[in-house]
Parts: sequence; C-alpha cells; structure tokens
Amino acid sequence: MIWLIGCKGMLGTEIARQLTENKIDYVGTDINVDITNPKALADFANGKKIEWIVNCSAYTAVDKAESDIEFAKKLNEEGPWNIANLANQIHAKMIHISTDYVFDGTGSSPYKEDMPIAPIGVYGKTKAAGEASVAQTLNEYYIIRTAWLYGWAGKNFVYTMIKAMNTHDSVKVVNDQKGTPTFAGDLAGVIIKIIQKQDVPYGTYHCTDLGEITWWDFTNEIKKQGIELGLITNKDCVVNPCSTDEYPTPAKRPAYSVLSKAKIQKALGISLPDWKDSLAVFLKSPLFDKGRIE
Repeated sequence: MIWLIGCKGMLGTEIARQLTENKIDYVGTDINVDITNPKALADFANGKKIEWIVNCSAYTAVDKAESDIEFAKKLNEEGPWNIANLANQIHAKMIHISTDYVFDGTGSSPYKEDMPIAPIGVYGKTKAAGEASVAQTLNEYYIIRTAWLYGWAGKNFVYTMIKAMNTHDSVKVVNDQKGTPTFAGDLAGVIIKIIQKQDVPYGTYHCTDLGEITWWDFTNEIKKQGIELGLITNKDCVVNPCSTDEYPTPAKRPAYSVLSKAKIQKALGISLPDWKDSLAVFLKSPLFDKGRIE
C-alpha cells in the first residue's frame, strides 16, 4: 500500500487521481494527520501494510516564509524528518518532493543532482534541510526536485495569468528568471513509474518538463494557446516584460533554475515532454477548472 501525504494539494490531488486511474491501492492524508507530530504519524500507520510513503506536504508560500520562519521549518524540516523516521521503523520506501530553490540560481547550465546546493531564502533553506533529513535517515528513498509547478487543482501561475489577461489591458511579467514549467500530471506520472518499476536506483532526481524559458515566455505561450482555445477573450492584452528589480518580492528568486533531467529519463527509460505540449494538455483537458479564470 502507498501512503500519500499531502493528498489534497496540487500535486497530491493529481497523484491520487492517477493512482485511482491505475487501480493502485493507496491511502491519503492531509492536515488530518499532523506531520510535525511523530505520534500522529505512527498512530495512522499502525496496522496498515504501508510499503511506500509519498510526501507531497510542504510549506510552499515562498514570500510568506521569510517572516513565518518557524512554521516553515516545522513543515519543511521537522515534517520530513518525522516521516523518514517512521518510514525507517516500518520498512517503507519514501519519495520526497523538493525544489529548484535549493540552488542559488547563479548558474548558466542545467543543474545536475550532484551539484552543490546553496539556497538563498527561508523556503529554499528549509527544503534543503528537509532533503538532508530524508537522506540521513533512510537508505531507500527518492528525493525529487521540481520547479514552476502547475496543475488542475489549486492556485497556480497559469490560472492566475489567464484571469489577469482577461481582466486587464496589460500585464507585467518577469523576463530575467529562467526555468522550466512542470505540469503536475507529468510529475505524478514519473512518481508512479518509480513505484511501479521497483528497480530505480535510490537517490536524488530532477524532474520538470523540457525546455528553458522565462516567466515572460511562459505567459506569452499561455496567451497564444489560451486565445486559440477561447479561454482568453481579451486578445489585445499586452504582455510587458520587466526585470526582477522592477518586481520586488520578500524572497529572492533564483535567476537561473533549469534542472537537468538526464538522470531521471535514463533511470525510467522515458523522454519527458516539452513544456509547450504539456501546457496544451493542461488547457485542453475537461479537468481544467474554468471557475478559476472567471
């Protein structure tokens, strides 16, 4: 059995959907089981034949984390530590989701898994500590770093920009941060493949869709596809580029956070999709929540 922690978040919801679709036995928990409470975790696991724990829970409010340090630490450091310790006790394998924010973004070529980490904000630092908690506690684990995640469930950049373009004459989007969008459906599929394949070497992996773009590039493609599908009615909305300095935020963002996908593609014998193709899948699906763009 698989225990999916954080089953109601954007990624967790999609993993749950695909597990159900593939008729894979799982149990899901969210805030009903407190990951910062070891006893709560142990009580829930008691009597269940859990072979895998997939941890999608996290403190992901990047800017808020700068002032909400203790709670970010609880969820991103203590939580994974508690889950990893329990996984060790019940002999379960663990998949833990992490982030491109463990890197400082000063690079200029895709980050490989074995490159030194250097997080620059509270969110990145707490996620890096969470990774260490898992790696130091378990032998049978997978840490999967991802970036620029969007999906059908919950708030995300794609929904936000479509709504903004439909309600404004212009939008301003950062054009000096490079990365790769990741459709939650693709990442969920990779996670399930790891579980099904059974022989993927343990360790840290990077998983995003393919490509290297800026948020401004992403927005322009959202506009193009959105107009074609009738999701964007304000065709004359102008997408203006701006610099990071023009759009200050409490947390500093990595300027370059493209992740190398060679290791995960080789391990699973797959080719990840191009980000434009995955955006089309997202927008065309009946699961697309039009209520979020109105």
